[in-house]
Amino acid sequence: MPIQKVITKGRVPVKIYTDEIEASAYEQLVNISQLPFIHSHVAAMPDVHCGIGATVGSVIPTKGAIIPAAVGVDIGCGMNAVRLSLNADQLPDNLRGLRSAVERDVPVGFAMHKRDAVSDSTIRALSKGLSLIWEKHPKLKGKQKKPYQTWIRQLGTLGGGNHFIELCLDENNDVWVMLHSGSRGIGNAIGRYFIEMARRDMEKIQMNLPDRDLAYFNKGTQHFDDYIEAVDWAQEYAMVNRREMMRLILQVLKSRLPQFKVTKEAINCHHNYVTEEFHFGESVFVTRKGAIRAGEGELGIIPGSMGAKSYIVRGKGNLNSFCSCAHGAGRLMSRTQAKKHFSMQDLEQQTQGVECRKDKAVIDEIPAAYKDIDQVMENQTDLVEVVHTLKQVVCVKG
Repeated sequence: MPIQKVITKGRVPVKIYTDEIEASAYEQLVNISQLPFIHSHVAAMPDVHCGIGATVGSVIPTKGAIIPAAVGVDIGCGMNAVRLSLNADQLPDNLRGLRSAVERDVPVGFAMHKRDAVSDSTIRALSKGLSLIWEKHPKLKGKQKKPYQTWIRQLGTLGGGNHFIELCLDENNDVWVMLHSGSRGIGNAIGRYFIEMARRDMEKIQMNLPDRDLAYFNKGTQHFDDYIEAVDWAQEYAMVNRREMMRLILQVLKSRLPQFKVTKEAINCHHNYVTEEFHFGESVFVTRKGAIRAGEGELGIIPGSMGAKSYIVRGKGNLNSFCSCAHGAGRLMSRTQAKKHFSMQDLEQQTQGVECRKDKAVIDEIPAAYKDIDQVMENQTDLVEVVHTLKQVVCVKG
């Protein structure tokens, strides 16, 4: 579908790819559109919902400035998907053993590897960049206990919340591995540190903002350059984290499924990040907060909620969306609301046929707490085309 709603209350318009938007998210979009450095317009994806400062599901092009809170604290969060040389018939009838094996080899929640799980060369490459950041900002290093050990041993780990690992089947009954995670504790520490720094910078110059979480760094300042360096590092860390997790998962499958040989294709993409791109005649910084890049011909991953369908898509390069699309279903309810509203019976019913945890600790991830992924996809037919439709059969959550 084309753009369904346009907000014209700010300095630039906000173009929205859904006609359903909560009042708090609407207000956040108006606030962003009032900032003096927004380029052309703001785009809001079909899964748009309220975030911290900036809405989740928004694409924010900025000229000469970056808003750390718009990038968020899970810097580089995104998806990785691999299609395997396996068919559904080659999976065991009981999938609990596979789920348990993945949970054993890939730490979830607050857990981390007991020893370094990645190659020395990978650690050295990442360590060099992080050491330069810590040198400039020693207080950032103090944000984590045992910082060296923590960031290294969290490489190849899932985390909690809405992060997941899934085995899925596509329309041809081919097996896919799909996972969702980001930059773990170190990315969170970097995000929070620079968000607070931006707030202090704004207070020093007595800048009046529509929301203090929209505090920003101006290009040409030391803090701007330092943030770019740190956010680039965290985005690379997130990409490596997903790659290492996928390696561990494929090792599990190879050990338990003798017929497993090769993978057919792989996609690894961010959906919480900032990058420099060219749009509407200018080179600008594009912040995608809960949105993926969908340039013409580019493959992306749009997951549904636990128990719903997910999609492998090909971008159409839509200019009004800044070559972007939705990153998933988007929350309909807060985690607190979901825990109050749904029962264990609801969780059992809505995850029927999926080998996954079915306990109170994951009830806030129940499918009905999210928007209808089919409606989200219908609202962005101008942005992407569906290449594969996936349905999970195993889901691992932290």
